[in-house]
Amino acid sequence: MTSSVTGNHDSLHDPVELGELERAVLQLVWQHGEMTAERVREELGRPLKESTIRTVLRRLEEKGYLAHTVENRTYLYRPAEDRNAVAGRAVKRIVDWFCDGSVEALLVGMVDSAVLDRKELQRLAERIAAAKGGKK
Repeated sequence: MTSSVTGNHDSLHDPVELGELERAVLQLVWQHGEMTAERVREELGRPLKESTIRTVLRRLEEKGYLAHTVENRTYLYRPAEDRNAVAGRAVKRIVDWFCDGSVEALLVGMVDSAVLDRKELQRLAERIAAAKGGKK
């Protein structure tokens, strides 16, 4: 028997505030699409109790990152939000904190710090131009 349960989509949660274990668990669920607590524990490869993993999964669901369904009394967790949306919120926070809201300042800093090279910057410029062309 399968029943559906939706997550608590608190899209206002700041991804920067996720702990290291929460981020590792979220990465696994994004990578696999749907996972049980036991599978998460196995994939992490750390000496953690399943109850610890269930707590982390429940907290990620409360924060709006995961949702679950119940299949034969087993919780199956899946992403409630895709990684690009979460990454976008994290970058927005960084832009607001460190760049006074300027994406240009962020990109200049990334180029100056060799996070982005000229080829990547050119690809970004082409994607932006293509996106603008499609919004006419």
